[in-house]
Amino acid sequence: MNRLRSALGQTTRNRSRRLAPWLAATFAVALALGLPGVAAADFWTPESGGSPQADAIDNLYKFTLVLAAVIFFGVEGALFYSLYKFKARKGAVAAQIRGNTRLEIAWTIGAAVIVLVLAVATFIQLPAIRIPENSNATEGLDLASSGVAPGVLVASGPQQRLPPNGKSLNIKVNGQQYIWRYTYPDGDDNTLNNPFSYEEMVVPTETTVTLEIQAQDVAHSWWIPKLGGKFDAIPGYTNYTWFKVPAALEGTSFRGQCAELCGRNHANMTARVRAVSPADFEAYIAQRRQDTKAADEAAAKQRKEVEAPAAEQPDADKTSGPTASPGP
Repeated sequence: MNRLRSALGQTTRNRSRRLAPWLAATFAVALALGLPGVAAADFWTPESGGSPQADAIDNLYKFTLVLAAVIFFGVEGALFYSLYKFKARKGAVAAQIRGNTRLEIAWTIGAAVIVLVLAVATFIQLPAIRIPENSNATEGLDLASSGVAPGVLVASGPQQRLPPNGKSLNIKVNGQQYIWRYTYPDGDDNTLNNPFSYEEMVVPTETTVTLEIQAQDVAHSWWIPKLGGKFDAIPGYTNYTWFKVPAALEGTSFRGQCAELCGRNHANMTARVRAVSPADFEAYIAQRRQDTKAADEAAAKQRKEVEAPAAEQPDADKTSGPTASPGP
C-alpha cells in the first residue's frame, strides 16, 4: 500500500513538473491579451503620432521588436521542443555529441545576418529621425514673410540640422529648477527683447520647429514623448532636436516631463506643447509682445515713483535746515 502511494505521488510530481512551463506560458499570454485596449495604448512601443520624427522612431522600434520577437519565440520553441523530444526516459542512453561544425557555422552566420539587417534598417530610418523636413508650403507658418520672425534662417553646423530649404522656426528651450522657459525668435540678434513663455510652448501646425535645448543651473532632460526623442539639457552645452505637428492635431496639447532627476521638485517640472494654426500663433506672439511691453512700461513707471522721492530729498534737506536767530 505504501509503495502504491509512493508511486502515485511520484507520478503526480512528474506531471506537475511537465505542466509547469506550459502553464507559465499560458498565463503570460493571457495576461498580455487581457490588458485593456486603452490602457495598453503604446504599451509595447514608444508614443508617436505628434510629429514625423516620433513616427520614424516608433517605426524603427516596431521593426526591431518584431525581429526580436521572432528570434525569441524561435529560440524558446527550440528549447521546449528539445525538452520534450530528448527528455529522460527509463533505459534510454543519451547520445554523446561533441560538436557540430555545420550548426556552429549556421548560428554564427545567422547572428551576423541579424546584426546586418538591424544596421541597414537603422541607417535607412535614421535620416527621417535626425534631419528635419520642410514646413508645409501652404498650411504652415510663412517663415520668409511672417511678422513673427521674418526670414528665420539658422546656420547649419555639425550639431544642428535644418530642413532641406534651410528654414525653420527656431525656439530656445531653457531648463531651470523647476520650470521650462521658451524664447521665440523675432528676427534680430538681440534675444533680450524676444517674446517668451514658461511651462507651455505654443507652436504653429505644419511648421518645422527646431529647438536649442540648454540648462541654466543643473542637468535636466527635455522629453515630449509624442513629439520625438529625449534630449538632455546640460549647463554650458546645447542640444538640438526638431518636430512638426500635422494640421489634423491643431488644438492638441502634448504633455511631457523633465526626465532627469534635477532636485527635490523634479516631479513638478512638467512641460506642454500646444499646437495652433499659423494665424493663431502670430496672434499669440503679438499678444506676448504687447504683454511684455506693458509690463516694461509699468516697471519703468514704478521705478520713477520710487526714485522720485530720493531725487527730491537733498532739496528738502536744504530748505529745512537751521535758520539764523535774530540778533538782539
